[in-house]
Amino acid sequence: MEADLILLDGRVYTMDEEQPLAEAVAVRDGRILAVGDNAGIRAMAGAETEVLDVQGRMVLPGFTDAHIHLVHYGLSLTQVQLDNVPSLQEAVARVAERAQKAKPGEWIRGWGWNRNLWHGAPFPTKWDLDPVTPHNPVYLYSKDGHAAWVNSLALQLAGITADTPDPPGAQLERDAQTGEPTGLLKEDAAMKMVERVAGPVSLSEKMDAVRAAAGQLHRLGIVGVHVPEDAHDLRAVQEVWLRGELDLRVNMMIPAEHLEDALQLGLCAGFGDEFLRLCAVKAFADGSLGTRSADMFEPYDGEPHNRGIEVTSTEELGALVASCTAGGWNIAIHAIGDRANSRALDALEEHWREWSRLGLRPRIEHVQLISPQDLPRLALMGVIASMQPIHCTSDMLMADRYWGARCSSAYAWRSLLDSGAVLAFGSDAPVETPDVLRGIFAAVTRQREDGTPPGGWYPEQCLTVPEAVYAYTMGAAYASGEERLKGSLSVGKLADMVVLSQDIFDVPPQEILHTRVEMTILAGEVVYRAVS
Repeated sequence: MEADLILLDGRVYTMDEEQPLAEAVAVRDGRILAVGDNAGIRAMAGAETEVLDVQGRMVLPGFTDAHIHLVHYGLSLTQVQLDNVPSLQEAVARVAERAQKAKPGEWIRGWGWNRNLWHGAPFPTKWDLDPVTPHNPVYLYSKDGHAAWVNSLALQLAGITADTPDPPGAQLERDAQTGEPTGLLKEDAAMKMVERVAGPVSLSEKMDAVRAAAGQLHRLGIVGVHVPEDAHDLRAVQEVWLRGELDLRVNMMIPAEHLEDALQLGLCAGFGDEFLRLCAVKAFADGSLGTRSADMFEPYDGEPHNRGIEVTSTEELGALVASCTAGGWNIAIHAIGDRANSRALDALEEHWREWSRLGLRPRIEHVQLISPQDLPRLALMGVIASMQPIHCTSDMLMADRYWGARCSSAYAWRSLLDSGAVLAFGSDAPVETPDVLRGIFAAVTRQREDGTPPGGWYPEQCLTVPEAVYAYTMGAAYASGEERLKGSLSVGKLADMVVLSQDIFDVPPQEILHTRVEMTILAGEVVYRAVS
């Protein structure tokens, strides 16, 4: 049978134990036709076959980001950029620059501020923004997405005053003396109080964001994503898919508040096709480390009265697991703190027999800090650890500051893998960069790109490069129940590949950062090619 596409003279790491290494790959109708040596694959070329000589470069299955906010990542490319801004003053200056160009009354949106980079500075307030935005309401997501910083005009439009109570599972930061809201909103229910008056980003803007995000992700070798976003974001992805313009394989999670709607319609996990599929219900056990709202057994170091926020109670999580199980849905529970992870596992264990008998694959998103006694429970029950290596190196100094000695069981990839748990890796973009190669570097060194700390942060939790790659390929495919369809370069599977400039299995770890994606192939079509 003639191939549509052939890759020759590569170092092809298939991630398939039966044939781990090959020289060439043949593709037909978007699927892997054959994997083998140059001579055997070359014989499948016909008059119409496209033949690509990759000149000894590394070929891997295309990467999947198992946790990315796709629409928000695309939108972040055009909003006020506050990621890695080193000071409060610089953040305000960037907002002021946008305000000078905005029409009166136009909302100014931004993303990425990180108070933990502003050494010695308190959390930002409306009083920082008000002087530079007298005519524009402002809504700025924090880097971790668990807080928003708004100005007085935004609070006024939302009707938030000193008399407004905190919504359940969230917090309106207040002035200690007057009780007046400061403009810092912690967790989703508080943030939505302002989001509702800001109004949704238009469907067309979100569709453009999906397309823009896909283009950027192709440059990073990413062909698939698992996306925990809201109903309007799903609509945007679906509209792009309906137009035949979805150049990513998207597994969507639906918010827990829409589970009942999905059940009424008879929808369940797995509905969809090779480009757009429903995979799980997303729930929140707690907040984040950055806002110190992650749910902890013991108080944060230096904050004796703060154990974080229990966004969803254990009882409510258990009821959600039961409903998901009855309706054929996997559940994905966001859990950062050690208590949140323990509670998530308790809720899953309560209905373990039911969901395991049905072959469901629940997952915990992040698993950033887990107590040693809880760690083996993921493997024991078959709960997937959906983690983001870049969080570790980004957050390690903050984790040391607020979690102290507890960090010995933070971002515990090696312990989880050795226990038998399945790892699925992602980025949480736009919270962090979606660059998979930087994620792999973080996973194998537990160092920042400048080489700090020497030897790595809790280096006993490092992975090997093949193990990290597996988590971005087969691990992610298993997490979405698609390991027979994708994740390895095996005959009959989807022809999604990435070509790298060098063999990252055979270079010093620091060289991974100097590796570039040469080519990304989706369904047998080249969707990205690096310019020489």
